[in-house]
Amino acid sequence: MADVHIKGVTKAFGEHVAVDTLDLHVADGEFVVLLGPTGAGKTTTLRLIAGLERPDTGSIHIGGRDATMLSPAERDTAFVFQQYSLYPHLSVYDNLAFPLRSPARRLSEDAVRRRVEDVARMVRIHHKLSNRSTKLSGGEMQRVAIGRALVRKPSIYLMDEPLSSLDAKLRADLRLELKRIQAEVGATMLYVTHDQIEAMTMANRIGILADGVLVQIGTPRTIYSEPANLHVAARLGQPAINLLPTGLLPDGDMPAGTKTIGARTEHLSIGKASNGPADGVVDWVEHLGDQNHLHVTVGSKKLVTLTDPD
Repeated sequence: MADVHIKGVTKAFGEHVAVDTLDLHVADGEFVVLLGPTGAGKTTTLRLIAGLERPDTGSIHIGGRDATMLSPAERDTAFVFQQYSLYPHLSVYDNLAFPLRSPARRLSEDAVRRRVEDVARMVRIHHKLSNRSTKLSGGEMQRVAIGRALVRKPSIYLMDEPLSSLDAKLRADLRLELKRIQAEVGATMLYVTHDQIEAMTMANRIGILADGVLVQIGTPRTIYSEPANLHVAARLGQPAINLLPTGLLPDGDMPAGTKTIGARTEHLSIGKASNGPADGVVDWVEHLGDQNHLHVTVGSKKLVTLTDPD
């Protein structure tokens, strides 16, 4: 595996700046997730690393080698796209073997078979090797797509929202599988998503992107507990963080100049009306089994807090 070092990279498409002066280092064996909304520059960043786009300024180093002007084939990266991109006329075995049969690799069929069978067991698709890819479920197709990246043993794995088209249960299952596989092979992985749960559960570090700018990068706990600004604070947390004007809670002990308070749902307490610093009205309750979400109006502000189901 290898590390990735991006220095001062900018990429524009006409008047639109997709990536703006990006500095990012992904260590060897690290799992970094880039989190942000559509148009934040996440996919463009992956395409720049893969060599599918060329930066207007800056440099990209992979494994200590300047890869800025190298072709995609020379960079030794594997790209897993949102769509499965499997060959429909080939079996699962042949889809997995396809990257290994290129003239540049010159592997014997015995070596190809061993590698394919090892990876098929790793992604738990070994019992489907003889099936056509068109006969697989969505989750199985994505396992094959991930396996096709793994089978090459590249220096860097680039994943562009590979789970977004799956249903909720499959996403949850494959999140765990991906993290297990990454730890098992010691892969350097750069993963793009707009899903905060994927970011929080899989990443060693999360990078928050907005309008092509890397706003903050840190561990999931740091990003959640110590957001750099309101945008970062709003990206993580379910329900979303409550952003309250300072006058709403008059008894709060706040630094001078504070205008907005960020209060996570777990940090707000609900008590009897006469015992708290602010009176509110419960608009409705979401019953979620192990907890309730209370939607409350305090003054003109709406907020959400947690309570026990009882």
